[in-house]
Amino acid sequence: MMQKYEMTDLGLLHHFLGMGVIQSDNCIFLHQRKKDDDSGAADEAQYQKLVGSLLYPTATRPDIMYAACLLSRFMHCPTNKHYGTAKRVLRYIQGTLDFGLEYKKGEWTVLIGFCDSDWSGSEDDMRSTSGYAFTFGSGVFSWASVKQQCVALSTAEAEYTSASEATAQATWIRFVLEDFGEMQAVATQLNFENTSAIAITKNPIFHQKTKHINRRYHYIKEALQQGVIDLLHCPTKEQVADIFTKALAREQFSYLRELLGVKSVHNLKGSVNV
Repeated sequence: MMQKYEMTDLGLLHHFLGMGVIQSDNCIFLHQRKKDDDSGAADEAQYQKLVGSLLYPTATRPDIMYAACLLSRFMHCPTNKHYGTAKRVLRYIQGTLDFGLEYKKGEWTVLIGFCDSDWSGSEDDMRSTSGYAFTFGSGVFSWASVKQQCVALSTAEAEYTSASEATAQATWIRFVLEDFGEMQAVATQLNFENTSAIAITKNPIFHQKTKHINRRYHYIKEALQQGVIDLLHCPTKEQVADIFTKALAREQFSYLRELLGVKSVHNLKGSVNV
């Protein structure tokens, strides 16, 4: 199939929609045995307290948003592996206690958004994760990392769904800014990296490739036509919302963390008392 179609080899299939798949030279075996990582069950109450403590600092630390939201999906029946991962995030926070968000004075007050998505990142139900972030001059002030409500059949659909969710957030933020006297005279720039999703959004015709997508996600087409948003392609390396959708290599994580405006207080310019 790879000789005839443009495809990416993701390796052997192990899990799909709650089903387990075992492949050998002689057969393919499907099962629905309860998933277990063999690390043993963790104390559920203690795990919930730990994850709750991780969710609290996300108000000023968008760099831990993805990890905290991912761990919160296992509030019931967590394993020692989940518990160990949560403690690893705690150690990261301990080593970056002086980090926070910087907002600079005198910056251009224009709303700019970034949105991204992985594809079928959840091995349990094969759903994708949406992430978005919005800046207003400097530093992000609105961000999210959310598992999508339906299974995306392609990367383009996953990105399209993420962009629709970000558009709804952008519309709401524009209303709030107008109440504060900061009416946005131009369309909100929404940056995402998938060119196929951009093409789907800008095509006013509903065709075979989009008929299976939930109607609620086509809201982005109307917002684009009304001039509420403007879609722009963003290179993967500069896509700050990527930090909300998947685990990244250390170098890229640190780079995107800086683009979010998260930095150490010791790196601030001028005299700062802590």
